Amino acid sequence: MQQLNFPSFSFRFKNSENKVSIFDAIRKKFIILTPEEWVRQHTVQFLLEEKNYPKSYINVEKLVKVNDINKRYDIVVFHPNGELYLLIECKAPEVKITQETFDQIARYNLNIQSNYLMVSNGLDHYFCQMDYKQKRYTFIKELPNYPHK
Repeated sequence: MQQLNFPSFSFRFKNSENKVSIFDAIRKKFIILTPEEWVRQHTVQFLLEEKNYPKSYINVEKLVKVNDINKRYDIVVFHPNGELYLLIECKAPEVKITQETFDQIARYNLNIQSNYLMVSNGLDHYFCQMDYKQKRYTFIKELPNYPHK
């Protein structure tokens, strides 16, 4: 797999039926290794190891309803009270991050109301802080560490 713009993390791999799988520590199972999954797993490890986000507050690949249509988000991080803290959209490295990518995550976020957004293709990472009073998002240099209380 392609080298990504993340620190180096160690992963568990499995090979079966000529397909490589990577172990997802959140879903606690092996997932077929696609370029997007490679980015997703690096992002999860980044949250756990670099930003100290608790594993129990992270969810991967769950359904969300957007305008009565079921969509699947990549990664979310919750507050202890169950409110959403961070919504993440992962793309494969060859996918350019465009305004359309931000529109997609913004649509997902309409129902969810996350404090922060992250979009990554593994090479480029973008972080936003939401301002619901002003109805806009502001790009920030990096994600904050998890706010342990």
